[in-house]
Amino acid sequence: MPSEPSQATTGRDLKALPKGHLHLHLEAGMRSETLRELADQMGVELPPTVGAFTGFTAFSETYRGLLAVLREPENLERLFFEAAEDAANDGCVYLEAGVAPLFYVDTYGSPMAALDAMRGYAAAAGEKYGVAVGLMVTTDRQGPVSDAMVLAEIAAERAGQGVVSYGLANDERDHPCRWFEEPFAIAKAAGLQSTPHAGELVGPESVWEAIDVLKADRVLHGVTAVTDEQLVAQLVEREICLDICPTSNQLLDVVEDLSQHPIKVLLEAGVRCSINADDPILFGPNILQEYELARHTIGLTDEQLAACALSSIECTLAPEAVKTKARTDIDAWLASSPA
Repeated sequence: MPSEPSQATTGRDLKALPKGHLHLHLEAGMRSETLRELADQMGVELPPTVGAFTGFTAFSETYRGLLAVLREPENLERLFFEAAEDAANDGCVYLEAGVAPLFYVDTYGSPMAALDAMRGYAAAAGEKYGVAVGLMVTTDRQGPVSDAMVLAEIAAERAGQGVVSYGLANDERDHPCRWFEEPFAIAKAAGLQSTPHAGELVGPESVWEAIDVLKADRVLHGVTAVTDEQLVAQLVEREICLDICPTSNQLLDVVEDLSQHPIKVLLEAGVRCSINADDPILFGPNILQEYELARHTIGLTDEQLAACALSSIECTLAPEAVKTKARTDIDAWLASSPA
């Protein structure tokens, strides 16, 4: 389990820091109490949650167990509303949710119908809770490229209509980014951001492929880049943001000691980074708690935390009005007196 934050360090109120949550797989943003309630209602076996797995393979199997309670449209709609409410409660002004329409074909009839339903839920939830919500259509790198093509095409068709990015998730090992060059080209041509996972379970060569082959605008995780000085320099030069999830990295054995997490070195080198929760129902912390861990356990300063918050807004396709207000409010947060 992650290290407990020290109580010795204080600073400005992190809930009041405007931030974006860019690396959240929607299903694993479910509240634990909601999962228990829905599993009981539907008569399905409750999947293991926080810490009930060892290594990435077991984690992936646990994740898929969450899908059993989302077969009913009203349950998926509820998930969107609760995710938006939780984001607002953590001080988020923008939420970019990773969604996988192929999971819901049996419920909605087609990938496009599933995506359109999600777009509707996201827009309504965002409006209710005052959080801009964008969708990252995400393909499974362990699935066939033909599935990735389907998802790229529907994402491209809905670009700018609630869909903002195209992602690539699951275990990098033996499933390189280069296999997915064509679907990512389709997404990029439509104006979507390229946001693949890379540099989590594989070294910097995976990040190189993400930025050179998939033309990544952001890289989800990317922490192994820290071992390659030339790659770090390229991330700085191209202003590519790494959407980092500290607790996830510790629990999936990417880093041994959270206090030595490479986000601090990356920030000091000038790499843009955002702080994220990845899969809160499985790893524990929500995004606000990840910011607190970044302050107390990793040792980021308020200036570094504000830089992460700014990157989590500026490095996205969030609405311009959201970006403008967030810049002003982040500056005001830094200008305020620490606690």
